[in-house]
Amino acid sequence: MWGSPSDWAVIIIVALILFFGTNKIPELFRSMGRALGEFKKGRLEAEMEMQQMQQPGTAVVAQQGDKVAELQKQIEELQKQLEQLKKQEAQTQKQQ
Repeated sequence: MWGSPSDWAVIIIVALILFFGTNKIPELFRSMGRALGEFKKGRLEAEMEMQQMQQPGTAVVAQQGDKVAELQKQIEELQKQLEQLKKQEAQTQKQQ
């Protein structure tokens, strides 16, 4: 008689009603749903991180992208300095 899953479900529901009352059961299941959602979210984040760690090329590409951006900034700064030097040279030639 107690071997089927539906019998156990009825016993669990009756026990929940007796222990928590009818007002607390929706709150209990709501908090369990939120916890399950957070668990799934954490698991997905961990899986994505593991995939990124297994693909070493993506980390290298990101580092190279950072280096390229840094070099472009340096080039822009050097171009500005060059323009300033050209202006200074033109002013000194006008004064002479």
